[in-house]
Amino acid sequence: MQQDPNQVNTINKLRLFVTQTLCHHNDFEEGIFQVTERILTRGQHPCGIFFCLHGPRSVKLTAVWETENNSILFYGSTGERFQKTSLPKTLQIDRS
Repeated sequence: MQQDPNQVNTINKLRLFVTQTLCHHNDFEEGIFQVTERILTRGQHPCGIFFCLHGPRSVKLTAVWETENNSILFYGSTGERFQKTSLPKTLQIDRS
């Protein structure tokens, strides 16, 4: 069952929501494929997180959570954006 975006209030829940959304949209089984992430910075300050799900046959699905609008942009394997989700609760990036 896919997580409700209203319940995304921690970075771990954000990771889970992104993974579930990418898997659900592409009919992939959750937990099978590796998901990597990279903190995005503007100047010296974090401004988001880039997620990449490494699927079968070198398929890469991506998502970007950007802090300014507190939203997640989801992209398919050809680079087309298929979804934008606004999060109601502000999250903080932990750089530890």
